[in-house]
Amino acid sequence: MRKKALLLAMSLMLTTTISLVGCGKKEEVKPEANSSKGAQVEEKVSFKGKYIVDVSYVKESLEKENLLLIDARGEETAKKGTIQGAMAMAWQSIAKVEDSKAGDEMWGTILEPEELSKKLSNLGIDKDKEIIIFAAAKNGWGDDGRILWELVAAGYDNVKMVDGGYDAMVSAGLPVVKEIATPELADVKIEAIDDTHLINTDALKKEYENVKVVDVRADEEYEGKTLYGEAKGGHLPGAIHIKYTDLFNEQGNLKSNDDLTKIFETSGLSKSDKIVTYCTAGIRSAYMQLILEMCGFENSLNYDESYYRWCAVEEVEN
Repeated sequence: MRKKALLLAMSLMLTTTISLVGCGKKEEVKPEANSSKGAQVEEKVSFKGKYIVDVSYVKESLEKENLLLIDARGEETAKKGTIQGAMAMAWQSIAKVEDSKAGDEMWGTILEPEELSKKLSNLGIDKDKEIIIFAAAKNGWGDDGRILWELVAAGYDNVKMVDGGYDAMVSAGLPVVKEIATPELADVKIEAIDDTHLINTDALKKEYENVKVVDVRADEEYEGKTLYGEAKGGHLPGAIHIKYTDLFNEQGNLKSNDDLTKIFETSGLSKSDKIVTYCTAGIRSAYMQLILEMCGFENSLNYDESYYRWCAVEEVEN
C-alpha cells in the first residue's frame, strides 16, 4: 500500500510540474509588434498639427469669451442639432458660386479680397478671435478643412478644426442644441489672398510635368462615375489616388501622423515633391492639403477649381 501511495504521489508531482512549466511558458509569451493588440494601441495615437484640436480642448474652451465656434455643415444641418454656442456657415458663402455654375472658369474659388472682406464681416469671423471649426469628419466632405484653408489664405492665424468632428463632440458630452448662434458683425479687412497653397487650372497646366497630382475622391469617382454633374468621368492624367476617407480610422478620428505619412510615401509622395490635391469642387482636397502640410509635405497646393473645371476643358483618364 505504501509503495502504491508513493508511486501515486510521485505521479501527481510530475503532472503538477509539467502543468506549471506549461503555464510559465504561456506567461512569457509577448504579443508581436504587429499583432492586432499592438495595432490597436498604435491606432490610439492622436494626430498632432497646428490646425487640429481634440474634443477635450473644445470642451475646455467653450466658456472663452474670445471663442468663435463654427459648424461648417451649414445652417440646414445645424438646425437639426449642433454644439451649443456654434454659428453655422457653408463653404459656398465665401466662394465664387453665385454668378456661374460648376465647371465654369474660377467657379468655387476664393472670393476677391474686397468681396471676401464683406462676407467675413457679415459672418462675424473676426481675425482677433480664436476660431474652431467642425464638420462631419469621415462621414462628410471636409467642409471644415475647406473653410479653414480659405481663412488661412486670407491671413487668419488662430484657426483650428476638430478631430473627429461633430460626432466626436457629441460622444464627449458637449451640449447639443437646435438653435444656432447669431453672428456678431465684425470689421474684417482682407488686403490680399496668399496663394502659397492654392493653384488654378492655367497654372496647373503649365506645371503639370513638375508636380504630383493627388485625387482624393471616392473609388467610383476616380474610376469614372459621374455622381455630381461633372462634364465627364475619370481622373486627371497620372493622378495618384489617396481617398479623403483614408485619412480617418474606424472611430472617425484622424490617423496618426506616422500612419498618414506612411500612406503618403507608400503612394509615391515625397516631402520634397510639389503636390497638387483635387476632388470634385476643391473641398475634400483642401482638407487633404492641410493634412499633408501638417505631416511635413509643405509644398502642397489645393486645386480649388478641381475636377469640375478640369474635365470640362481638359483630357482625363479612365
